[in-house]
Amino acid sequence: MTVKDTGTQATGTDAVEVRVEGDVDEEALAYLREKVDAVLGRPGIPDVSGAVRVARAVAHHAERPWSAGAELVVGNTLVVVHAQEATGHELADRLQDRLRSQINRVLHRKEEARRSTTPPPWRGGRTDGGRA
Repeated sequence: MTVKDTGTQATGTDAVEVRVEGDVDEEALAYLREKVDAVLGRPGIPDVSGAVRVARAVAHHAERPWSAGAELVVGNTLVVVHAQEATGHELADRLQDRLRSQINRVLHRKEEARRSTTPPPWRGGRTDGGRA
């Protein structure tokens, strides 16, 4: 089984490498790229870099021959996602859902960390020096 590197995909300032193993057709690969672009191309997402690996098993008796793994660095946080499905389209949909979920979790954590401190007095915070 050989690994085919389909190159770096640039979405805005984001660079994500898509690698393919096995017999993956161009239509399934294009659909997967659309789904990954939909997640990473949203506004408010920090710089993203990393790789997405897509593989199709050679064994015909495999129940879920399609598998994917994404290891992306979103801002300064590592996001790892894995998925296995019966078809390439189902795999792309599942990978999109899991990526969106993990990236939303990363963005939410940063937002909560920012809100955890008391705002300064000129922003409506307490003026007596104590915390709420």
